[in-house]
Amino acid sequence: MFMDNSVQKVEVDSASTSEEICKEIATKRELKDVFGFSLFITLFDKVMSLGSDSDHVMDAISQCEQYAKEKGQSERNAPWRLFFRKEIFTPWHNPAEDAVATNLIYHQVIRGLKFGEYRCNVELDVASLIATQYYVDHGAEMKPEVLHTRIGEYMPTYLVKKGQGNLSVWEKQIKDAFPKLLCVRNKLAPIKAQEFIVKYAKNTWPILFSKFYEAIQTGGPDLPTKNMIIAINWTGIFMIDDQEQILLELTFSDVSLVSFERLPYSPLHKFSLTTVRNEEYTFLSPDAESMCTLIQYLLDGLKKRSLYVVALQDYKHETNAPSFLSFRKGDLITLKNGLNGEALMSATWGYGECNTAVGDFPTEHVYILPAITEPPADILVAFKKEGVVGAKKPTAPVLTTMQRMKLYTLAHYADEHFRMGKKLAANKPSVITAARRASREELWKYTNEPIYQPHLQKLLSNEELSKEACSAFTAILKYMGDLPAPKAKFSNEYTDQIFAEALKHDMLKDEIYVQIMRQLTFNRLLLSEEKGWELMYLATGLFIPSASLMTELQKFLTSRTHPVVEPCLKRLQRSQKVGPRKYPPYSVEVEAIQHRSMEIYHKIYFPDDTDEAFEVDSVTRASDLCKTISSRLELGSTDGFSLFVMISDKVFSIPENYFFYDFLHELIDWMRKSKPNWNSAAPIQAQYQVFFMKKLWINAIPGKDHNADQIFHFHQVPSRLPQVHQAPRVETGGADFARSL
Repeated sequence: MFMDNSVQKVEVDSASTSEEICKEIATKRELKDVFGFSLFITLFDKVMSLGSDSDHVMDAISQCEQYAKEKGQSERNAPWRLFFRKEIFTPWHNPAEDAVATNLIYHQVIRGLKFGEYRCNVELDVASLIATQYYVDHGAEMKPEVLHTRIGEYMPTYLVKKGQGNLSVWEKQIKDAFPKLLCVRNKLAPIKAQEFIVKYAKNTWPILFSKFYEAIQTGGPDLPTKNMIIAINWTGIFMIDDQEQILLELTFSDVSLVSFERLPYSPLHKFSLTTVRNEEYTFLSPDAESMCTLIQYLLDGLKKRSLYVVALQDYKHETNAPSFLSFRKGDLITLKNGLNGEALMSATWGYGECNTAVGDFPTEHVYILPAITEPPADILVAFKKEGVVGAKKPTAPVLTTMQRMKLYTLAHYADEHFRMGKKLAANKPSVITAARRASREELWKYTNEPIYQPHLQKLLSNEELSKEACSAFTAILKYMGDLPAPKAKFSNEYTDQIFAEALKHDMLKDEIYVQIMRQLTFNRLLLSEEKGWELMYLATGLFIPSASLMTELQKFLTSRTHPVVEPCLKRLQRSQKVGPRKYPPYSVEVEAIQHRSMEIYHKIYFPDDTDEAFEVDSVTRASDLCKTISSRLELGSTDGFSLFVMISDKVFSIPENYFFYDFLHELIDWMRKSKPNWNSAAPIQAQYQVFFMKKLWINAIPGKDHNADQIFHFHQVPSRLPQVHQAPRVETGGADFARSL
């Protein structure tokens, strides 16, 4: 049964759970916002929540039959009923997101209001709720005769009894409240009026929209050891005694850690709550796991939507630049520029406001508060104290010692080839720091700070290459999101900065590989690590490192289990065979790996107005692509055929020994520089066309190659292409072909 009096039949068996039935109901009713809806079973004056988890429905029915038998009634005729209704709201619940759910909750509220389940403390609220219900049923025109006829249906039963059936006073209050309603004044849709009632119910009766769990309190300050009820709702966690008195209330901002532990040979399991004030409360409950799961779900949801973080330690950027925030431990930072907690979880830098100043800050120094409204001052005060549990910032899963040992690093290579790292400075002297005064920064481990000297010792003597190495590492930090940076103007902006100079100077090739491997070593940020693997994939298709570092690189890659590892190893082998590229990755290559596509298909046009897509990888030369095209077209010979790029009003010939993507990269770069107003905002492949055409007519005898005759001899007309031009440093070799035929 539903609270709007509708009924739905659901097929069940002996193993059916409340979760399965709730899912089936949600599917049949097209319910989107399913959280918080549960099954309830009623018998006589007893009501029991089955929730929406793993409780078996037949167990509940069996309990009802046993209870009926105890009352002297037939088990078979036990008058149990199953209801589907809202049990708990999320703090971020929005009734506008699901009209079906809102309609069900609305009927639950007005029915509960009628029978005294929900009671208002102010009579004016009752009048407003009934006026809203009248609007849903009858529209924006108040008809006194209709209200008089139906007021008995609307009025709460306990108020009717209290007024001994005389409802004229209530009729007047309802009529007075009706024109003041927002939905009446603005003539909103009835569903909007239902949304108002749902919001009112959520805010007014949070304790009645709670999940209740039986528990035994075993530890914690200011709480006696006794049986109690733990109520969890959208406002927080409540400990309630058997007299229905609230012993303790915790908001979600108070909670820093929640956990449960299964106890062997016991139906009760341990449930623990730790607060930001370092207080720990422990309970025994058969529902310890369910409580832990529910609270963790609400904490995670709040953190993802949160705009508030608190500083865990003092911070001031070493450059004192105004673009970076400075703050003290316990300061509140409000996130800006559309940033929220979810984005912050996978970023190294955030952007927000603190003490009226706005700027960037490192995420490792802050704690995301599970709050969608500004937290109270006492929460922030707790973070200013030493030893606060909340100061332990949740991070990605920490690798075990055994897992770390299996991951190959550049630690040994660094001893021989890296410069000396700077000395590590300790904030406070102690026995441990005194013993480690000689220790230095480990240049082979992940960092989110720029470098001011290259990693490799051999580069230190060359000032120009040292600067290029530092600039490349800064670009790597920006690409991986480890350093605040504006969004790239085009997809390969940062990759150009990373790889361009290394392609010109062999000494920089090892440095780039070292930098990428460093950022992939013990990187705790998932998003940053994924971007690092993109750079590794691109690098392996451009050039190879020196022989000594090549061995390190192969060991490094084979010790990892990332999906990109195998493609990287294959690309290294191919790059070793065909030689290095001349230009950084073309934008299409960068976009492809960002979408985790290992295959790139490029459209090639033919003179007979047809086109086909051919796979082109990072080391495909123009001659390789011509052979592939000729093979698919079943041409008798590839003599005289070539690739041409038409862009804007110009046509360029691709030399056969040129890497395909190198030519396109050089051409697009030249267009951007020579024509500042050229439309580079459009999708890159929409800005040019690549043609496969006859360039030189060598021994071209009509009739000898039928396929070539059909595609090229009779369709390659001058009007197809304008005059061929020369791209910078590119020899076209056939500038007059457009006048052929």
